[in-house]
Amino acid sequence: MKVLITGVAGFIGYHAARRFLSEGDEVSGIDNLNGYYDPRLKKARLKGLMDRANFQFTHLDITERRKMERFFEQVEPELVIHLAGQPGVRYSIENPHSYVAANLTGFLHVLEGARRNGVRHLMYASSSSALDRPVSLYGASKRANELMAHSYAHLYKFAATGLRFFTVYGPWGRPDMAPFRFARAIAQGERIEIYNYGKLYRDFTYIDDIIEGVWRIAARDAEGHRVFNIGHSTPVKLMDFVRALERAFSKKARKRFVPMQAGDVESTCADTADLVEFTGFRPRVGVEEGVERFVKWFEEYYELGECGHRYRVFRAS
Repeated sequence: MKVLITGVAGFIGYHAARRFLSEGDEVSGIDNLNGYYDPRLKKARLKGLMDRANFQFTHLDITERRKMERFFEQVEPELVIHLAGQPGVRYSIENPHSYVAANLTGFLHVLEGARRNGVRHLMYASSSSALDRPVSLYGASKRANELMAHSYAHLYKFAATGLRFFTVYGPWGRPDMAPFRFARAIAQGERIEIYNYGKLYRDFTYIDDIIEGVWRIAARDAEGHRVFNIGHSTPVKLMDFVRALERAFSKKARKRFVPMQAGDVESTCADTADLVEFTGFRPRVGVEEGVERFVKWFEEYYELGECGHRYRVFRAS
């Protein structure tokens, strides 16, 4: 099968590409490699994909309409897994225009590419932030994606599936997310900020469970528009997650307790009943196991010095 993955150098995109390549699919990946977080990590992820014979990478920004039109015409994918976009709740308060450009205009270009080029199934990243009434522009942009996809699937009769991811963590994770920021601070002896004085619960979901859910949905026949929650369904208190990191590092965290941040929510929890019914899969990697795997990767990938972290030479795997 010919698969297009947007945001292929991203955290989830990289792992998704590896899974579909391992299944023998032909994968075309695009990414703009922007500087929202350190591009060296994105390039290191790509390095692990570039030696695959059935993988092709194109440096492309989804906001560029004409280039996206030409790319879809050239590649003619059967399945699109759209993971590109501007993430981050707090960053959306500081830079709202980037969310409109990437998450709305960019998504429209993907929808147009799908409907003009006979795409069988479009799967796209939504977010737990899109649930109920979003309290951040990021969440609002993801909710808008669900409405846009619903209208296109209805009008143009192709399958579209929204994937609401819940607090994904694991090897090759995003440095802007709490699990990675906490790990880096603990390893370097720096202070971490605990929002809402630690009274937060998150449905932490290990990356392998996310990818298994994505792959199983893609393997099923789909029609119309559906949205699935992909999460562990077991909210974990933030302080318990921090303690799991401390155990994995064998090192205590220096903590600073601060108020709730604008745009944040106290708790997230994935209702995965529809996912289980549709695929037979239920995410199963618990926090203790997932954190141990993540910290093992973190320590292998980074070397820590007196002046902070520096990158090691990455060996593709």
